[in-house]
Amino acid sequence: QVQLVQSGGGLVQTGGSLRLSCAASGRGFSNYSMGWLRKAPGKEREFVARITRGGDSTYYSDSVKGRFTVSRDNAKNTVYLQMNSLKPEDTAVYYCYGKGPFTTNPTYWGQGTQVTVSS
Repeated sequence: QVQLVQSGGGLVQTGGSLRLSCAASGRGFSNYSMGWLRKAPGKEREFVARITRGGDSTYYSDSVKGRFTVSRDNAKNTVYLQMNSLKPEDTAVYYCYGKGPFTTNPTYWGQGTQVTVSS
C-alpha cells in the first residue's frame, strides 16, 4: 500500500507563509493525481488545490487562488503546498490525498497537519 506522510504545519501570523509537504512511500506515485483538502472548525471540508500526474496542470479553490501554489516532485515522491499571505480563515487541518485513474474519490490520505494563523 501507498502511505502519505505530511509535514510542515505550524503557527504563523496573518500575512505569513508556510510550506506543507506530503511524501509518499511505495511505488506508483507518478500515476496519481495529488491534492489538498482542509477542515476548519465550524466549517465543512473543502477542496484547496490539486495537481495532475505530470505536474502540468493545477487547480485551486477561489478562496486560495493567487495565494497558494501546489507543486510536485515525482523523483522525490512528494507534493507540496506553498501558502502565502495567510489569513485567519485559512486556519484548518490540512490533508493531502492521492487519486488514481478511474475513480472519483481519493484513494490515499495523509494523516493531516494543523495550520493556525493568528490575527
